[in-house]
Amino acid sequence: MKQIFISADIPQNGIQRLEEAGLEYAVYEGSGVISKKELLAATKNCRVLICPLSTPVDQEIIDHAENLQLIANFGAGFNNIDTDYAREKGIFVTNTPYVSTNATAELTAGLIIALSRRIVEGDQLMHHEGFSGWAPLFFLGSELKDKTLGIIGMGQIGRSLAEKMTAFGMRIVYTQRHALPMKEEAALNATYLSQEEVIEQADILTLHAPLTEETHHLLNHEAFQRMKASAFVINASRGPLIHEEALVQALKGNQIAGAALDVYEFEPKVTEALKDFKNVILTPHIGNASIEARQQMAEIVAKNAIACLKDEPLDYIVNDLT
Repeated sequence: MKQIFISADIPQNGIQRLEEAGLEYAVYEGSGVISKKELLAATKNCRVLICPLSTPVDQEIIDHAENLQLIANFGAGFNNIDTDYAREKGIFVTNTPYVSTNATAELTAGLIIALSRRIVEGDQLMHHEGFSGWAPLFFLGSELKDKTLGIIGMGQIGRSLAEKMTAFGMRIVYTQRHALPMKEEAALNATYLSQEEVIEQADILTLHAPLTEETHHLLNHEAFQRMKASAFVINASRGPLIHEEALVQALKGNQIAGAALDVYEFEPKVTEALKDFKNVILTPHIGNASIEARQQMAEIVAKNAIACLKDEPLDYIVNDLT
């Protein structure tokens, strides 16, 4: 068995780093997402597992992989891994933060623009029935200038998005556990408010919070009732932050004007009713799916795999064993 198992294809630069280090590795060669049975067999004797967010690593996998020293997650999130149990077993878990910041912020900005100006809806119109010509009241959207962008979670991605959308003349309000230092707020032209105030004031509400017990179903029936009827919701963070059935009901009742989702409550499944709305944009979890971001992520997981096998310090440990 190889020292390293990679449960999905990763960019070639990461593979090249492993080869240059003279390390033995195996890559999952099946189609689609690796099954638990295949993962159990492949990790039996490996020392490093490199895996994407779509590979669940639970207690059974960890117990079965008797020689495992490192789970290097290919992604900023790590909800797919039982990090506490890995710590109990003395196994490090690492992730790839920061490098996906710009890519995810860019996608979010794109979704905001596309939703506000009905770009996807217009594209579908032209691909099918077409239109009869320009008219003063035809296919009106909304401009972003002077609108309020509400950001829940002002981490790296939230701040990057705020920088970008300020250029469109948007007012920025945000919430998280603690306010940013005054200097950072001033640079972003951002105002710290309570979560309730952000939900109520936002013309566009975008989620950039981690998934925790507190943030699960952060947007529920009650939250949608507090929003402006003209507001849009964007989620390129974690799917379960939104109660999708509540979102469906909010859309049916015209409690909000539309939504754009890149992540889903039951991912990879999408709540079927969401597909029926013209004012809903659905993308397949492509927040950091840029060539640049994925190459940097591959660099990090390969570097950590090499460091682990050489007994050197690791970067971006999420379950410190000390």
